[in-house]
Amino acid sequence: MGIPSKSTGLIAATVSFISFGTSGAFVKPLLDHGWSPTAAVTARALTAGLVLLPFVLMSLRGKWNVLWQARWPVLGMGLFGVAITQVLYFAAIARIPVATALLIEFLAPILLVGFTWAASRRTPAPVVLFGSLLAVGGLLLVIGPGAIQAVDPIGLAAAFGAAIGCAVYFAIAARPNHGLPPVALAGAGLLVAAPVLAVVGLMGLLPFTATFDDLPLLGTTTAWWVPLLVVAVVGTALAYATGITASGLLGSRVASFIALLEVVSASVFAWLLLGEGLAPLQLVGGGLILAGIASVRAERQKVEPVVTPAVEVACP
Repeated sequence: MGIPSKSTGLIAATVSFISFGTSGAFVKPLLDHGWSPTAAVTARALTAGLVLLPFVLMSLRGKWNVLWQARWPVLGMGLFGVAITQVLYFAAIARIPVATALLIEFLAPILLVGFTWAASRRTPAPVVLFGSLLAVGGLLLVIGPGAIQAVDPIGLAAAFGAAIGCAVYFAIAARPNHGLPPVALAGAGLLVAAPVLAVVGLMGLLPFTATFDDLPLLGTTTAWWVPLLVVAVVGTALAYATGITASGLLGSRVASFIALLEVVSASVFAWLLLGEGLAPLQLVGGGLILAGIASVRAERQKVEPVVTPAVEVACP
């Protein structure tokens, strides 16, 4: 008997947010030694796309028509889910505190709840609204209460744009996308995003600099490409592939709420690898995010028994 699809989705979502959480700890040495954020993200996306390319080819098995049929989701994933989200996020942190930008970007699950509410004209179940409040409260504790500040309106607008891009990422990932395998959607999307990011940097819209000297990592000196490779393979290729898989199995709403645990994971890795402090309030915040996820999941579990088996298989 195989593993149920929802269990597989939860495992994939867990791998994804843990993988995404490693990014900050390994990107920071690059940023501290002359890499601009745009250059680091461009190299990260390109390397990750090339790492996934063999898996993309194997998953397609020569069925290039599937890739062509899914060209719009691939473009959407590359342009909105990766490139625009990253560009707007870095544009935001150039004007507002990082904590504020993160708090706004990770409002993506709330945007998805609001979009579903507006599209269906049905008020979400109380457990979903309660779970949303718990998750946002937990996110605020993990990032830090200082995240709410009076800041630059352009920076706020950029951060909200990043949140919309993040929401689009989950929405695209949750769709069948003409049967395109998740790894193919992830790999193709990253290969679309890399040149877009490079053009943005080379046009001078955002700083684009890189250095190729050795740098300190985990108490030793290593080549510049070592942390970049870790970020590309673990924090990008694996993270996007498993994240898209999770969204397809769990739906965009649940997957996006679980993804909030990325900030907890990032804090833990920063504590373990960089020695940055992990405050008790951050642990409490992580607990609140988990409680919010449980509330959202409870609403799904309440609805699912009335769905016919055929629909349940098509939209797990």
